[in-house]
Amino acid sequence: MNIFRFSGDMMHLISILVLLLKIYATKSCSGISLKTQELYALVFLTRYLDLFTGFISVYNTVMKLVFIASSAAIVWCMQRHRVVRRSYDKELDTFRHYFLIAASFALALLVNEKFTFQEIFWAFSIYLEAVAILPQLVLLQRSGNVDNLTGQYVFFLGAYRAFYILNWIYRYFKEPHFSRWIACISGLVQTALYADFFYYYYISWKSNTKLKLPA
Repeated sequence: MNIFRFSGDMMHLISILVLLLKIYATKSCSGISLKTQELYALVFLTRYLDLFTGFISVYNTVMKLVFIASSAAIVWCMQRHRVVRRSYDKELDTFRHYFLIAASFALALLVNEKFTFQEIFWAFSIYLEAVAILPQLVLLQRSGNVDNLTGQYVFFLGAYRAFYILNWIYRYFKEPHFSRWIACISGLVQTALYADFFYYYYISWKSNTKLKLPA
């Protein structure tokens, strides 16, 4: 493992901790897209099928279990917690995310590194993760104002993917047979989707004002 992948994993973990802090400390999920969280839960469940077929390292296994468990806990809280679910912005979270699921699965059947059950679902999870943030970004644009914890959650989530791009570049030059081109291209698409948010996040940080996204 290199420093870029480790940093990416830590950014990802911090983003989840920030979101859990927001939900459990404030008993509110206002500004958070349930549809994005459902997509991430599906991403982790389909990507980490190798938990049942092989072992890489304790670190690898623990991180996979943490991502699955935390995403499931977030979805449960937003759907079932008697207090948290009342603050869910259902009227703003109307992105038709099932289209993203269908398109990602169709693409995984057509474009994959090996036509096997596990590889198809791995490709599906990569494609779906690339666009899973869209419902969240649309919700934030519709709501206008973004609270501090929600803004930090999205920022760290974007930073996680940015570090993974550096990880792939590093591995391309260091590993002679590195060929995860599906992940590389999808990661670039995913990071590009954050560009607008990063711009307004930087403007907000520089001017020390509340983060606002144009509708």
